[in-house]
Amino acid sequence: MRRKRIINCSITGSIHTPSMSPYLPTTPDEIAQNAIDAANAGAATVHIHARSPEDGKPSSDLKIYEEIIDKIRSRNKDVIICITTGGSFYMTVDERAASVPKFKPELASMNAGSINWGLFPAADKIKEFKYDWEKPNLEGTIDVIFKNTFGDMKKLLEMMSKNNTKPELECYDVGHLYNVKFMKDSGWIKGKPYLQFVLGINGALAATHYDLQYMKETADRLFGNDGYEWSAFGAGKTEYPICTHNLFLGGHVRVGMEDNLYLSKGVLARNNGELVEKMARIMKEFDYEIATPKEAREILGIK
Repeated sequence: MRRKRIINCSITGSIHTPSMSPYLPTTPDEIAQNAIDAANAGAATVHIHARSPEDGKPSSDLKIYEEIIDKIRSRNKDVIICITTGGSFYMTVDERAASVPKFKPELASMNAGSINWGLFPAADKIKEFKYDWEKPNLEGTIDVIFKNTFGDMKKLLEMMSKNNTKPELECYDVGHLYNVKFMKDSGWIKGKPYLQFVLGINGALAATHYDLQYMKETADRLFGNDGYEWSAFGAGKTEYPICTHNLFLGGHVRVGMEDNLYLSKGVLARNNGELVEKMARIMKEFDYEIATPKEAREILGIK
């Protein structure tokens, strides 16, 4: 398994808006089909957010989640479905977490701390917005803190433990690794932590090779070389450079339209499957093997 690497694919997220790309999946059919295409291209896990099919706005509606999950499972019964508990920075923790007891997913994301969430520069780059909610949603983040207190995290971890869901711990900064260490030592996190290094969000750690290396070295000091599993990605144009570097460090990778809309410079990805295919090609060039969902479950300790 030493050469095996998991490809995670984050299908739509809540950061990008429909005006940024005509290919951003927003309806249940589009999100599910993109997840299926990503799995067929080699993704062992698909990270799911829900959106309103009317206007593409991030949603916590459990009926939409159910429709997405059912459509994925009707075509692919093997891929690991990772449901977000990050949702959107405008949702309450209860809204973000409602999908865990409802669907009992094998894997669910959990933000490992609070950060500023500065998406507002993106509003200046869009000349015409497709929907009225998009511009104020982006501009309003100049005053947004994405709140994830210890109380919030303890509540989420207890909920995941009760529902046999493994947390994928989203670490946006080095301090979040220390949060995970505290929660692990306090017994809130069971088993080997699974960390996702999220680099390049305005308000947290940048997506540079120096920052990725620092995150890895810090995690090694806190958990030991074999005391955790991890994946990493960079937002936007840094996605593939950070993912490729992380392969050499021994980690897994994440691609997808939640994090990056472009297949290459100036070329929009038409489907999440294309982004996974590119990552798979890079891995094969360096003789890394793509982990199957079954192998990913073994690596992550998912029962």
